[in-house]
Amino acid sequence: MPENWLTVHGGTLHNLRRVTASIPLARLVALTGVSGSGKSTLARDVLMTNLLDAVGRSVMSSPATRRARKSAPQAAEQKAWRSSVLAREAPRPELKVTHHWHGCESVSGWESIDRVLEVDQTPIGKTPRSCPATYVGVWDAIRKLFSQTLEARARGYTASRFSFNAGDGRCPACEGQGVRTIGMSFLPDVKVPCDVCHGQRFNPETLAVTWRGRNIGEVLTMEVDEAVEFFGPITQIAHPLQLMKDVGLGYLTLGQPSPTLSGGEAQRIKLVTELSKVRDDIARRGQKAAHTLYVLDEPTVGLHMADVARLIEVLHRLVDAGHSVLVIEHDLDVIAEADWVIDLGPEGGAGGGSIVAQTTPEQLVQVAASHTGAALGPVLARQPSAEPVQGMRVAQVAGN
Repeated sequence: MPENWLTVHGGTLHNLRRVTASIPLARLVALTGVSGSGKSTLARDVLMTNLLDAVGRSVMSSPATRRARKSAPQAAEQKAWRSSVLAREAPRPELKVTHHWHGCESVSGWESIDRVLEVDQTPIGKTPRSCPATYVGVWDAIRKLFSQTLEARARGYTASRFSFNAGDGRCPACEGQGVRTIGMSFLPDVKVPCDVCHGQRFNPETLAVTWRGRNIGEVLTMEVDEAVEFFGPITQIAHPLQLMKDVGLGYLTLGQPSPTLSGGEAQRIKLVTELSKVRDDIARRGQKAAHTLYVLDEPTVGLHMADVARLIEVLHRLVDAGHSVLVIEHDLDVIAEADWVIDLGPEGGAGGGSIVAQTTPEQLVQVAASHTGAALGPVLARQPSAEPVQGMRVAQVAGN
């Protein structure tokens, strides 16, 4: 049986009918049901809202903890007292954190979660300066790599010289964007490649510096598939790029402007960033990796079946790293791959808001009141038989 469970008790927001939903941690959990059954209300408006207050988006401190710290009696006096050297060695006074649960009676089991994050399909950036290389965190390492070449050292160039956001290295005509905007008065503005740098973003002096025969501008136009081989010896750069290739984004260029990415591409780039953090956590020996709860709202919208398969693989890799994943989903392939399913309904609107079943996908098929189970049966029938997740809780059917 999973060691830890996250439970929402007595959810009553919108059309929820005092539901109690139990979510196993360190598992892939699918939240299913017909449209209007209360999935987004439970996952986002109740669970996410409360966890963002109790846990927060980072491992530093939660909003609830900060409120308690500010409202603690004699907070100003304690702060002044602890400024002395001797006082810093004294134990800190215990804070009384009060949680104001929204849309439910309470939430239990959240203490083992270090951070909560919603991974959606919103753009990763709004300007052409934002690109996959900057978002996944490899661009700083690439700039540093070019600054360590003999040519760069001879010219006195540092890593800042190879930045297209500021500095003397970027193209002065397009200011490092690689494109120029032409105003069309009554029509939408048109972006055309810069006629000075021809889309390479840097001036000729900066482009004269090369690493393994390529300059910094050519690296930006390089596809991820090629970049994985090109930067193979540099693990810090090659690993995130290999993850992008694994999730089916090998066709993107490193410098592709973020506004041109689709919602599915942006979402997978965000997941790649999280997967690269998993490697960083493992590298920190002696430190406990932060346990993150990822919430995704219908991530398969607009994705091809092959892309859905890659997305499922990414979600499994996050779970294998010890994280928890909650997916609001209609896609039957994703539901079939889940370790645990919470099915809401049985209908939408006034006819929904109840939990039809909390069980494994294999057991959900046997629930007669579940529309999801009826549709899931043929999908599971064509898959090779697999053992259910060991020790999972017995199915909870038609009630709480």
